[in-house]
Amino acid sequence: MLRGPSGAGKSTVATAARAQLGRGVALVQQDVLRRVVLREHDVPGGLNIALIATVCRFSLDAGYHVILEGILTAARYGPMLRQLAADHHGRTTFFYFDVPFAETVRRHATRPQASEFTPKDMSDWYSASGRLDVPGEQIIAATSSADTSVARIVAYMTGNGSDASHA
Repeated sequence: MLRGPSGAGKSTVATAARAQLGRGVALVQQDVLRRVVLREHDVPGGLNIALIATVCRFSLDAGYHVILEGILTAARYGPMLRQLAADHHGRTTFFYFDVPFAETVRRHATRPQASEFTPKDMSDWYSASGRLDVPGEQIIAATSSADTSVARIVAYMTGNGSDASHA
């Protein structure tokens, strides 16, 4: 599970990791399910929370590995994410992209969807620490390049990762 603020690089890293891992890996993106499929705002108790869980469970039950990525705030999504991890019989790793707000704004300006929302919107979504504080939660620092972050996540998904908590 890749979590963190808007503009932190989660989608970029998730897409690249999936490309390296090949077939058998489902990429579940919060934004796609919430904004595209349901056209839903991110609200407490939103339908997207159950949809995300359902898609992840379906994919896992079908034998896929799953990369779930999104802001996935602890307050709204934490219970669902913890339950997914508890129910999954395989290895589950939480990665939190710990990126300061100013850096997320800088990165956002380089994205194709930069005109879809403003730094003001991003500030409304930003949390200084959105960690879930679950055992083994991994922190990806703002100084970690996309390539380094991808390599780290691929290593974890292939069983070659360590239990170090910082990138």
